Amino acid sequence: MGTHDVLADYAPILVQILMAASLAAVILIFSWIFGQRGRSTPVRDTAYECGVPSEGRTGLRFPVKFYVVAMLFILFDIEVVFLIPWILVFRDFIAAGIPILTPVLFFIAVLTIGLLYEFRKGALEWEK
Repeated sequence: MGTHDVLADYAPILVQILMAASLAAVILIFSWIFGQRGRSTPVRDTAYECGVPSEGRTGLRFPVKFYVVAMLFILFDIEVVFLIPWILVFRDFIAAGIPILTPVLFFIAVLTIGLLYEFRKGALEWEK
């Protein structure tokens, strides 16, 4: 294995790193050239929401319950995503004689127990 082989193996990675760095540099340069700079102005200091001036109070505080439900959603969403590789290679494991159903059922049981625990503790109830 010579130097040429190593460079050929890592060339796609190097190209991707260079493209990512170039894109980041271009975005920063364009932002610096075309962005608003200088003193604060009334227009610059206002909240911008889809071209419509905001009405009412800005900076509303969300209850902690909102963040708890959001974190639980992300947690269960990520755990369910781990089931996708098992589904995609299920036939390959069965063909190789590797038992896959027991670990999957255990994983789903742990998820179900966690969800039941959350229901019992009231983590998903908004009014409390």
